[in-house]
Amino acid sequence: MAPKPLVVIVGPTACGKTALSVEVAKQCGGEIICADSRTIYKGMDIGTAKPSAKEQQGVTHWGLDLVEPGEYYSVSDFKNYAVQKISEIRGRGHVPFLVGGTGLYINSVIFDYKFGKPAEAKLRSKLQHMTLEQLHNHCLVNGIVLPENYKNKRYVIRSIEKNGEILQTQDQLIDNCVVVGISTVREELRNRIAKRAENIFDSNVIDEAKFLSDKYGWDSEAMKSNVYPLIHQYLDETMSLKDIKEKFIVLDWRLAKRQLTWLRRNKFIHWLSLIDTQNYILDQLAITEQS
Repeated sequence: MAPKPLVVIVGPTACGKTALSVEVAKQCGGEIICADSRTIYKGMDIGTAKPSAKEQQGVTHWGLDLVEPGEYYSVSDFKNYAVQKISEIRGRGHVPFLVGGTGLYINSVIFDYKFGKPAEAKLRSKLQHMTLEQLHNHCLVNGIVLPENYKNKRYVIRSIEKNGEILQTQDQLIDNCVVVGISTVREELRNRIAKRAENIFDSNVIDEAKFLSDKYGWDSEAMKSNVYPLIHQYLDETMSLKDIKEKFIVLDWRLAKRQLTWLRRNKFIHWLSLIDTQNYILDQLAITEQS
């Protein structure tokens, strides 16, 4: 029997990937591998919008809580992890789903990236001689998500270093792979981002940030992204609660635009509305079963 196809669902933050992937996985006996560079961290549940046990609805999820905040975890590490999980899921006769908005994580799997060891001293010297604009362009070209404080050259360099050295990529998708992207109307996506931000703050994200800062410190790399630096400013009384909520929405919107810019460079993504994506995936799986 031929192995089940790998179903890949991509899209910007807050576009509805989680709920959609769970619903489709339930219908076809699937297991989900999360491709998100933020939800890999243990304890960072609310601030990263990690799918809760309730949202997972009994569908097996992988790729969550892999490392402690601040612990080194490269794209190469994720690729090796995901490839192993895909094999295991297929071995159980289930359909593997790779779902997320971290484009480099996704591409490392579907284009079978080959990685080498980072030449740290040489790479850092090269990066330090680049302008901030050149570093930003490097991140865009290589699908590296910019850090929260993307105007700080040191943090941008750190983000690049964490991704390792890509030695080889291929121009075509790996075999037996279906890739879909969730296309969302601009204003609808803005509204979804704002609504999710409200939910995050209503879910005691400030208490989570306090706990994490006590355990790992505000200087931990993982605490310098997403909503956590804003909460730090709120706790230091340099920003009001209203201001950090508004700023968080702006930052998530910028993240969504960067993700879309990067994802739309992939000509193999079949873009569909949230409503149409489910039927398309089920149709593709049915075709595979018949062939």
